[in-house]
Amino acid sequence: MTLRTRITDLLGIEHPIVQGGMMWVGRAELASAVSNAGGLGILTALTQPTPDDLRREIDRCRSMTDKPFGVNLTILPSVSPPPYAEYRKAIIESGVKIVETAGYKPQEHVDEFKSHGILVLHKCTAVRHALSAERMGVDVISIDGFECAGHPGEDDIPGLVLIPAAADKVKIPMLASGGFGDGRGLAAALALGAEGINMGTRFCATVEAPIHDNIKQFIVANDERATNLIFRKFKNTGRVAKSGVSDQVVEIGNRPDAVFEDIRPLVSGAKGREALETGDLDAGLVWAGQIQGLIHDVPTCAELVSRIAREAEEIISSRLAGFIA
Repeated sequence: MTLRTRITDLLGIEHPIVQGGMMWVGRAELASAVSNAGGLGILTALTQPTPDDLRREIDRCRSMTDKPFGVNLTILPSVSPPPYAEYRKAIIESGVKIVETAGYKPQEHVDEFKSHGILVLHKCTAVRHALSAERMGVDVISIDGFECAGHPGEDDIPGLVLIPAAADKVKIPMLASGGFGDGRGLAAALALGAEGINMGTRFCATVEAPIHDNIKQFIVANDERATNLIFRKFKNTGRVAKSGVSDQVVEIGNRPDAVFEDIRPLVSGAKGREALETGDLDAGLVWAGQIQGLIHDVPTCAELVSRIAREAEEIISSRLAGFIA
């Protein structure tokens, strides 16, 4: 038995499992391993310092897999934004066929990608945003529930409600994201109306993830309660792993007179990168979701993807079928 959905057909992959774009983590080592395992690996464009570095990373990934892989481009409002158009050009000129977009007003980028025949997956945290992206012309929606790592939006709707609510209205193929890490989650996502899953935190705890083993073991040791919500006061909520640093960010952010500048030194991307690369949990934030409570090992990507697919197939064909008299 093989799980075949519109996602597997559209993306040309064996299993309906996608590795989400993750800052500092979405490098060639991980993306190629996920793709070789039959899923869809994704490089993170802005992990690379320049568009030319991204070109080289795409070439490096292509040398490590002959399977489909994508590139994530996340657009965030900023006083000094990166040269998004140049990163976009690098993606197009490198012959990438699949792009994951996320963030702020992606229309310009979606239009340009689509004009070059590139499939666009757009990640969003609300049904209204999913419908807007569908009208925009994207090919796949990745709907991100409140359980997720990263930015879950401000509506606080968990996947058990958000996924079917989106499935009721979205017509294009949909990935379920946030809180997925095993075959039970994949089977549940399919039952709720999605046609595959997008995983971030689970792929951080794999052999090929290019982060320090201390961080991987930290994720394994954590339970489902071990996250903090930060930036709530600033209407830019983020979910991160609970640590001394994130506890401090929450404490400062809860002060009535707090402003973002009070926490800026603790939350910089450079500090987070240092934590991931050195394994020093006091160095910066580690972004991780509630799925930590269901992560108990550090397998290879091949082991993980095949296990998830096998478990989901068994649940669907045997356990659930057994309930029908």
